[in-house]
Parts: sequence; structure tokens; C-alpha cells
Amino acid sequence: MLMPSLFGENLLDEFFETPHFARRSFGNGQKLMNTDVKDLGNAYEIAMDLPGFKKEDVHAELKDGYLTINAATNASNDTKDENGTFIRRERYSGSCSRSFYVGEQVTEADIKARFEDGVLKLDIPKVEEQAAVEEKHYIPIEG
Repeated sequence: MLMPSLFGENLLDEFFETPHFARRSFGNGQKLMNTDVKDLGNAYEIAMDLPGFKKEDVHAELKDGYLTINAATNASNDTKDENGTFIRRERYSGSCSRSFYVGEQVTEADIKARFEDGVLKLDIPKVEEQAAVEEKHYIPIEG
């Protein structure tokens, strides 16, 4: 879909740069859930950056044609001196989520997922939506 532009820029760019829509960043400044979608012809390949997360922290769910990726973590960096008192104590706790419409024909068995080096990769086949066949309803005629 083409969006109206003014001087070569999308009019909605400024709106989506507000703090509400800004990409969340991890405690170390790395951006979360930056996503690349590649069209492979008969499938899509999604690569999602999840720096600082472990495989156990990431969950994918397929419901009503929507693929939702959730990631949550609790990280702690405690440093103590020889007396056991804290010199520095930093914590990070957070979660993020992202959804994609993949179609109601796609099943969990169709999607292949792997997590390598902080990047979640998903292979999602292209499935053509089947046109709903109109069902005829007859009215019984008595007599």
C-alpha cells in the first residue's frame, strides 16, 4: 500500500518515532525484536534479534492465524567485595512480544524454529487461503 509522502518522507514516520512506538532496547542499548522477513518463494524466513535472551526465555504461539513471539528475562549482575557487601548491583527484568499474521491455514507443525546466537529464525510456508465455498441452504417446502 502506498502511503502519502511529503518531500519524499512517509508522513507517519514521525508518529511512529514517539516514545510509545519506539523500539525497546535492552539494558546494554541493543535493540530488541528487530526483525527481517525474507521471501523465499514458497516460504517466508523470519530472523528476529533477541540479544541477551536464552532459548528457554523465548516462546512462540500460533492462534487464530497469528504467530506471537514472547520473550522474557530476569538478569542480575551482582558484584561483592571480600566482606560480602555490594559494590555494584544491577538488575534487568523485562519482556517483549511481537505478532505476525501468517494465515489460518498454517499449523504449528508447518513452522520450523531455531534459536542461534541471540537470533530466533522461523521458516513459515506460504499457504494459499482457500476461498470459502458458499454452502447452499434449502428451505423445505411442505405440501
